[in-house]
Amino acid sequence: MARADGDLDGDARRPVTDPAPDADPLRRLVAVMDRLRSPGGCPWDAEQTHASLVPYVLEEAHEVADAVERGDRAHLREELGDLLLQVVFHARIAQEDPDDPWGVDEVADELVAKLVRRHPHVFAAPEDDAERVVDADGVNRQWDRIKGEEKGRASVLDGVPLALGALARAQKIAGRAERAGLTATTPAPAPAAPLPAAPVPTPGTDLGARLLALVLEARAAGLDAEGELRRTAAAWESDLRAAEVRPA
Repeated sequence: MARADGDLDGDARRPVTDPAPDADPLRRLVAVMDRLRSPGGCPWDAEQTHASLVPYVLEEAHEVADAVERGDRAHLREELGDLLLQVVFHARIAQEDPDDPWGVDEVADELVAKLVRRHPHVFAAPEDDAERVVDADGVNRQWDRIKGEEKGRASVLDGVPLALGALARAQKIAGRAERAGLTATTPAPAPAAPLPAAPVPTPGTDLGARLLALVLEARAAGLDAEGELRRTAAAWESDLRAAEVRPA
């Protein structure tokens, strides 16, 4: 069994035959996944669905981030492989759809087309000065504009995943609003009520310490910091959307 989290059990350590020994490494990976998923392959792999693999996608993405934060390049290479497995696994499942089958080649083709389309400052004709940007901020603004046009979005805030953590989502909303020139008054905090004694560190000037202090403050008050930020950010997002459609 080759589990979706990249771990192997004892039986998987027996000598095996590479299904595509002469292919390039990526094609070998596709061939291995095909063998696992096909009749006579791995029963566990064969019964997985897009939905059942979601926890593994999230887990592997977090493990990649963990390896980066620890500066562990060897572990990063391994975790990137496990994340790549998720892409190939989902693409292999998608091949079985009776109405709209597609595989890893279509995934790669669509990605290449998107990268070229959203980087006109790199791939456009040299004489097309209108598509030139000079800095990373300009690239981000251009990316948002092109993406919005492609997806027919009515707001620059559309498409920010609700499943993101509250802090990550708030930062995403703030970034898009800033690039679009949107402003809205941030919700004013309510007067702080006296809190029970809690081991809240002195915030000082360290942002991480201040964030941790707020989490501990919420815990001492019997509040869920994640939920509180999510609700406040949602209210701010509503105000930003209102400002977006308001006549200048």
